[in-house]
Amino acid sequence: MPRVAIVAALEREVRPLVKSWRATEREHDGRRFHFFENGEIVLICAGIGAAAARRGAEAAIAKFGPKLIYSAGFAGALNPKLKVGDVVRPRVVINAADGSRIAAEDGEGVLVSFGSIASPEQKTKLHVSFGGDAVDMEAAAVAYAADARGIAFRALKAISDEIDFDFPATQRFVDSEGKFSEGSFALFAAVRPWLWSRVLHLARNSKHASHSLCDALRNLSATGELEVDRSKASDRQ
Repeated sequence: MPRVAIVAALEREVRPLVKSWRATEREHDGRRFHFFENGEIVLICAGIGAAAARRGAEAAIAKFGPKLIYSAGFAGALNPKLKVGDVVRPRVVINAADGSRIAAEDGEGVLVSFGSIASPEQKTKLHVSFGGDAVDMEAAAVAYAADARGIAFRALKAISDEIDFDFPATQRFVDSEGKFSEGSFALFAAVRPWLWSRVLHLARNSKHASHSLCDALRNLSATGELEVDRSKASDRQ
């Protein structure tokens, strides 16, 4: 059974990594989940947002019993020094909704989980309020799921948008299950020429971030860092 579970939001974030992995579907709590397996690693694309991430993490735990869970995916920069394609391994994850924080097994810096896609103004406030380096929507939920079961937690995020990038209204195309309707968004953007440059910019950024994230995950696997510390795992059991 896989010892490490990776929870991502969307398959496009991790496609370069999982394209040759074994794809499976399993049911948990009345929902079907899509997993990718490779040796001791299993990856689930759970959907966008905290609720979807929590469901995905709990499904991975229930079906595979991992000893370590990663929240991996895209993040926005809160630190102006961070650029598209930079990879962040935070030491602390903060839930912006209530200020609670969970420490990761290793890493440095602060990742803030926010309830929606953050605008440039919101990014600046999050940076000031929490000393955050990057912002995502899912890591805190994955961390809570891991912590509730005494499972080690880490996070790995690639910057897909810098602090001044303003997203082109993508949030409205995310459904209650955390799924993003690319077709509906494409139709929406197609008849709004003033959005085209930002949409193209977003597509380029996402591709760059995806390759950076997948390269980082491959490197962690190759160096043995994508593994649970056996002594710490024993302490939890």
